Amino acid sequence: MPDDAPQFQPPSRQIDDATPRGPMIVGALVVLLALGALILAGRNARSNAIAAVDPYVKNVQLSDFKLSQAENFVGGNVTYLEGKVKNAGTKTVTGAQLRVVFKNSLDEVTQSETLPLMVITARQPYIDTADLRSQPLKPGDSRDFRLTFEHVTADWNGALPEVSVQSVTTQ
Repeated sequence: MPDDAPQFQPPSRQIDDATPRGPMIVGALVVLLALGALILAGRNARSNAIAAVDPYVKNVQLSDFKLSQAENFVGGNVTYLEGKVKNAGTKTVTGAQLRVVFKNSLDEVTQSETLPLMVITARQPYIDTADLRSQPLKPGDSRDFRLTFEHVTADWNGALPEVSVQSVTTQ
């Protein structure tokens, strides 16, 4: 190629450093507003759930807790929590949900479960349990109950877990 031949040069473009910032600012504001709305909705839902707790919960009293363990058919351990439930109110209880919290040696929550209250219906030769729908708890009545845990975390400290009534169904 001869030296005097014109060399190809791409057309020069002027790069404009002034990129439009208006759409980026509007987009950032929309994202911030959406995030704020989600946070407020979560707070309102949580406060509504707390406010919606049935006041009858305080009339369902739990006591006399006992823990036991047994080996199941596949060689694993099953943990049982038994106790007494009493209906100290004036309505018949047809269902209840219990929250059970297991902690470790540092008093940290290692496992938390919400289970239906199962009352003991027969003891011999095997313990049988039933939901309160089939065995309602009338005012002033008390019964034995049993909760079954197929798995409890290995970090559990072995102490009695915290048990509380989360919700009740009444007639």
